[in-house]
Amino acid sequence: MTTTSMTVALAGNPNSGKTTIFNNITGARQHVGNYPGVTVEKREGFRRFQGKDLLFVDLPGTYSLTANALDELVARNVIIDDKPDIIVNILDASNLERNLYLAVQLLELERPVVLALNMADMAEKAGQTINDHILTRKLGAAVVRTVGNRNQGTANLLQTVTEAIKMNKPSSFALDYGNEIEAKITEVTGILATMAAVKYPLRWLAIKLLENDQDVINSIKLMPRGSEVLAAVGNARAELQTVFNDELELVIAEARYRFVGQVCQEAISYQKHGAQTTSDKIDRILTHRILGLPIFFAIMWLLFNFVFTVGNYPKEWIEGGMGWLGAFVGQHMAEGDLKSLLADGIIGGVGTVISFLPQILLLFFGIALLEDTGYMARAAFVMDRVMRAVGLHGKSFIPLLLGFGCSVPAIMGTRTLDNPRDRMVTILVSPLMSCSARLPVYTLLISAFFTEQIAGSVMFSIYLIGILLAVIMALIFRKFLFPGSTEAFVMELPPYHLPTLRSILTHMWERSVLYLKKAGTLILAASILVWFLTNYPSEVPYNKDFDGLKATVEESFTAQVTEKVLVPLQIEALEDNSSLQALITQIDEIKSQEEVDEEAAGSTEKADLMTAVKVGNDTGDEASNPVAAVTNSAADEEENPNNPQLAELKQANPVLYPYALTYWQLDDERKAQMETLDKEQASEKLSYSYAGRLGHFVEPAIQPLGFDWKMGVGLVSAVAAKEVLVSTLGTIYSVGAVEDDASGLEKVLSNDPAFTPLVAYTLMIFTLIYSPCLAALAVIRRETNSWKWPAFSFVYSTVLAWVVAFAVYQIGTLLGY
Repeated sequence: MTTTSMTVALAGNPNSGKTTIFNNITGARQHVGNYPGVTVEKREGFRRFQGKDLLFVDLPGTYSLTANALDELVARNVIIDDKPDIIVNILDASNLERNLYLAVQLLELERPVVLALNMADMAEKAGQTINDHILTRKLGAAVVRTVGNRNQGTANLLQTVTEAIKMNKPSSFALDYGNEIEAKITEVTGILATMAAVKYPLRWLAIKLLENDQDVINSIKLMPRGSEVLAAVGNARAELQTVFNDELELVIAEARYRFVGQVCQEAISYQKHGAQTTSDKIDRILTHRILGLPIFFAIMWLLFNFVFTVGNYPKEWIEGGMGWLGAFVGQHMAEGDLKSLLADGIIGGVGTVISFLPQILLLFFGIALLEDTGYMARAAFVMDRVMRAVGLHGKSFIPLLLGFGCSVPAIMGTRTLDNPRDRMVTILVSPLMSCSARLPVYTLLISAFFTEQIAGSVMFSIYLIGILLAVIMALIFRKFLFPGSTEAFVMELPPYHLPTLRSILTHMWERSVLYLKKAGTLILAASILVWFLTNYPSEVPYNKDFDGLKATVEESFTAQVTEKVLVPLQIEALEDNSSLQALITQIDEIKSQEEVDEEAAGSTEKADLMTAVKVGNDTGDEASNPVAAVTNSAADEEENPNNPQLAELKQANPVLYPYALTYWQLDDERKAQMETLDKEQASEKLSYSYAGRLGHFVEPAIQPLGFDWKMGVGLVSAVAAKEVLVSTLGTIYSVGAVEDDASGLEKVLSNDPAFTPLVAYTLMIFTLIYSPCLAALAVIRRETNSWKWPAFSFVYSTVLAWVVAFAVYQIGTLLGY
């Protein structure tokens, strides 16, 4: 059979299960982009069926085609301009009367239409019996039953679609609007028929003109004789409005609703009048006037704890793999810029960002779960009281919820808001919702400075602060920038249903691919740029002769080893006594394990020790000073080993043990001194680098927030994308690390004296609030068609970030944190 290409447009109300069916049909063979010239998401997918290649286009979810919003206009224009072979209208069978209004408008476009009664099982549970034959007879379109979340009816739908395409029979549906309106439709249609190059169906075009559809009117204006047509339409509208004493578009809409009501009355029978559905019972709790809001916040708290706790395990695996890869490159490549670029710039930067992919996936898993079950619509309903208090309504919260995933679709989602004031306010506060790009920053800093017991709560507090700030700023903007009355909130709550595993996995797959693409492009480029800025200029005028100081340390070490070990044992080199060498190796292994055990013990003992040091220093009593005690105990280690393993070694080697321990102590002191000099040298080199100069330039502005120049470089670079803050710090600390230092970034940050838990929390707050990323700023420009609003968004959010971060840091400092 020859292969034929066909285009199928999927249309339907929001929450009708359209995307679930789209995923069932296309699986992973789909891609996401934007429609040309607008920021409306375009989803396309392919399916081969009975030797034919079917291209499915998932149109934006919409309740009508009246073109009040951008997504409605796009859906309509795709059908008219692209002329798909067939339209599949996905209907929520449990709410058929509401969904049929769109079906009537699609049928009036005179394209072949198939009606898919989705969620047929939910309709049956609600006690509804739908007669498919009556629907087909009244609407003139084939009807197919589907249950999207169980993938039932998909094959039957594909079969019906291909058969309808073969027949190529346009919809002959024509709704009777009554004698008066029909007479004017005929009159306008007659005038339109005399015009050339009319791309719209004539009857539909006449109805739209009578409805005063501005997009259609603007199209007619550009055509020859367009003014003549519009004049005739104006006269017809005036006459009809005199007859009906009402706005004509309302009269036409009422006729459609009346027809839909008649169809439903004939096609649907009810067995359980007044019976409460399962969704109604659940909503009595989840949308409760008092309990609804706490339940919403509790669900979000559980989500963030789940993301942090569960995602930490695969994150550590990826970090381990990146660490091994960095060490492998370090060991097998010659010294030079290429080695540094790969190990420090790319692996240290991009690798650090990639390690947070598990948390990103889990966050989108949770969001997809809440969306597909129908809870997100309830969240908007619950938040309506809060949003109404600041001059918005619950529908504005839907784009804000999308902001938890990414600010770009959140800003794009405002196109569903009819009120331009609501739309502008929502656009400006959407970036305050903590997007997934900020999640790697939170995870990094929380892991480094907060215990696992409070990690989820710390992360939840950041997201909560974003919501509160969005509410406060919306109140300010609505009062001073965009004053006006608040519109009523009307929103349909879809029935609860189990999400499909395919839908959730598809959603996670799409987001992970986008995240990895960003890591492989934007973040890779940023990491390479930051590596260059931190490595050059290569010649630095050091304040100390580091090479000379290192040589002095080596000479001192050699002299002391000779005096205290080699001469007493009457050997010229350590290699002359293999037993001594083996004993030193064993002591080193035991001491290394002690360090690991001490580190695992946590920071409590360290805090106690530092407190004791302060007390000892204040009293001047050397006996009570733990530092002096440590020194004394190290000197007495030879006499009384604290470690049982060392005691066994001493007992087994009473002659060599004191010399082996002495050598280990001298070597350990040498390593500590060399590491200190290496860190000083690397820090000084970074300070003189281009990145260091940039950091020192912005440091005065961020010093009151507790930030140093390294954080300044990260914040500047993260304007491109928030994840870049992590890759920048990874690159800076990799470049500034001493040779063979394989410590993870979390450990390095926790050991940096510039960082404290308070500084880390303040940095998270600043990252949450300050400038939207470049992609979000570009979308604001496209959505508002002005450079003024992205510039305003950049300035106001950065100033707000400074003020809030300053308050957090200074208050925290006063409280002793």
